[in-house]
Amino acid sequence: MKIVVIFGGNSTERDVSIASGAQVFRALRERGHDVVALDTASGVLDRDAEQALLTQRVKALPPSSQELTLAGSSLAELVVRSRATGAEVFFLALHGGSGEDGTLQSLFDAAGLVYTGSGHMPSVYAMDKDVAKRLMQLDGIPTAKWLMTPCSIDEAQQQLGMPVVVKPNKQGSTVGLSIVREPGEFAAAVAQAHVFDDEVMVEAFVPGREFTVGILDGRALAVGEIVLRNEIFDYESKYQSGGASEVFPADLTAEQTSVVQDLAMRVHQALKLQDYSRIDFRMDAKGRFWCLEANSLPGLTATSLLPQSAAAAGISFPELCERICELAIQRRKQKISLYT
Repeated sequence: MKIVVIFGGNSTERDVSIASGAQVFRALRERGHDVVALDTASGVLDRDAEQALLTQRVKALPPSSQELTLAGSSLAELVVRSRATGAEVFFLALHGGSGEDGTLQSLFDAAGLVYTGSGHMPSVYAMDKDVAKRLMQLDGIPTAKWLMTPCSIDEAQQQLGMPVVVKPNKQGSTVGLSIVREPGEFAAAVAQAHVFDDEVMVEAFVPGREFTVGILDGRALAVGEIVLRNEIFDYESKYQSGGASEVFPADLTAEQTSVVQDLAMRVHQALKLQDYSRIDFRMDAKGRFWCLEANSLPGLTATSLLPQSAAAAGISFPELCERICELAIQRRKQKISLYT
């Protein structure tokens, strides 16, 4: 296959996207495919540029607003660049922003380009945490109570208790997230979240163990446990060595494993996600699982959770990347057949 791996973007997860792109790029070449690297900021990379950009490590902090401004690019120009490559499929190694929120997906649909992951509307549902939780509720999937700002600390305490989690409504990698334990911390936490999003969610904090489940082609993969160094799986913990440890398969009973895998599949289906995703949970002291969020384009870095979930289910990383591409092409063929 001729495959273009698209990465970069100008969201706060740009560095993570570059790291994902590097891993996917190498894995698909290892499988014998004709692979092109395309950075959203600079276009198709030559071999020297590939080596320079794709060997970067994810820094301890997200890129600054100034760095992201410099990395800005036109989505219309990206579509033009993509079409010019003549690729069979575009592997979206993008995280956050217009690369994951359905914007790019809608443009690729309009241009007739085949891309990996979920389509336009499922991407919207998963990125918008408020919408995702509403859809989960409709399907009876346990998820923590929440409010959307503007709301007062008194409303939050009365309806959610304390502590509460304050976070941007449409961000990934826990960027801008705070745990508020004292009323006096609330205003600053909301202001911090507003730096990254106009909409801010205030959510009841669920103490307990943290788990994740990968989904691939209608199947729940191995359950993993994230053993946290800190109380939350924050940006540094996710992307820096030693920030957290991940255990695959998780130390759960067969019944608990089945329960959380079933919940993960239900979330995937409730949000109408396609091909692959990753669903995250907390398990409280009573053994109940609560869905934290769904990831329509989960990370594919060296330390990412979906590849670990797949590996524990017997699927190597190169096989995972190739299968994701095959699913995208298969889905497009099925769509065409409906209209012919």
